Amino acid sequence: MAQTTTQTDHGDSNPTFRTEELAAQKVALWGRMLALAVIAILSTILAPWPGPLMYYPVMVLFVLLGIGAYRAERAPWRREWHRYAFVFADFALLSFVLLYPNPLIPFDLPPQYSLRFGNFIYFFVLLAVLAYLYRPGVVLWGGVSAALSWSIGVAILASLPGAITAPPVGEDREVLLQTMADPHFIDLGVRLQEVIVLLLTAGLLALAVSRSRAIALRQAALASERTNLARYFPRKTVDLLATRTNPLSQPREHQAAVLFADLISFTNWAEDRPAQETISVLRQIHELLADTVFRHDGTLDKFIGDGLMATFGTPEPTDRDAVNALTAAVEMADVFRLWKESKQGTDAGDLELAVGVHYGTIILGDIGTSRRMEFAVLGDTVNVASRLEQANREIGCRCVVSTALVEAAEAESPAETATALARLHRHGPLILRGRSASTEVLMLE
Repeated sequence: MAQTTTQTDHGDSNPTFRTEELAAQKVALWGRMLALAVIAILSTILAPWPGPLMYYPVMVLFVLLGIGAYRAERAPWRREWHRYAFVFADFALLSFVLLYPNPLIPFDLPPQYSLRFGNFIYFFVLLAVLAYLYRPGVVLWGGVSAALSWSIGVAILASLPGAITAPPVGEDREVLLQTMADPHFIDLGVRLQEVIVLLLTAGLLALAVSRSRAIALRQAALASERTNLARYFPRKTVDLLATRTNPLSQPREHQAAVLFADLISFTNWAEDRPAQETISVLRQIHELLADTVFRHDGTLDKFIGDGLMATFGTPEPTDRDAVNALTAAVEMADVFRLWKESKQGTDAGDLELAVGVHYGTIILGDIGTSRRMEFAVLGDTVNVASRLEQANREIGCRCVVSTALVEAAEAESPAETATALARLHRHGPLILRGRSASTEVLMLE
């Protein structure tokens, strides 16, 4: 048995992480919608009427930008710069809305007075939404975009006629207070403080997102590893291997069933056929056989050319290993016969399936080096099962099982074993290659 354990370098191409990333973006979109709805309610309550009428179309625009970014992320034509363009558009639009005087507000106020409303805090709402995307670079870009667009807007307001950007020097306290109370006054120190705090927040948030991304990638890698394990093991075995530390580091012996399946006449059949047809047929057969193994809680050890090796009772034995192996062997022969009679199997020609199964003591554990480990099943039981599969050619049948397997299956489930035995016939003792003692077997013709 040879399941090779290697460490894979996981990144953005990991399909599990990509799925999680898209799911997170969907959550971010819904969070954005909820935030906009709350802001719309606040605007309706706090802004003098009919001032809110200007904000509603802008909020619709924010909704469209969010949907556009979400759809672009899922589109096959997406590019890396698309998400950065949408982020910049978000913060540029927000800066415009916060700094441009609302013409619907029924007060005659200078443009600079828009800085007195404390609306800068809305930048942090958009910044928080970006944290859902698992992209620290995007979060940083959001902070830079906000700082840049806000600074440009403040600079434009400061350049307008009548703008006051510095209090008079050397004047008394009353003059200073009057200057600061002037609606044309812009406190550049406060504006600088806003930008620096925003950039610091973006940096800290990017660090947190980077950490979250690393954790998400690690979880995605583990999920991929479990998926890969599920290609070889039944689900309960995958859970065992995934939740225990070095579950197979200590070699051990226990009872298990070993099954070998192989195609008869495959070499002759494939000799004159194109490679594409050969691989296609082989994949279909492998899928049929592997599905049968998994359906009966077996472990797929490996594909051996046009055949496979499977075990029942690894890495942990159960009270149904023998009956599962016996039932799987009979079903495997039937499934292959049905496939040959189907439309898909019309090109199978003289191909036949040979199955051999034995039950006994196996040696189970990791072999190899610290850099490359293999999960191995060894022992005489494996050798006997392989010889039984080869015996199909000698006695002209489709499946050969040992009486040791049948006796163990009867002890586990007499009823299920009886159903399988109704299909099998005793052949008598066989002298297997490489063994001096005979082996009692049953066969399926």
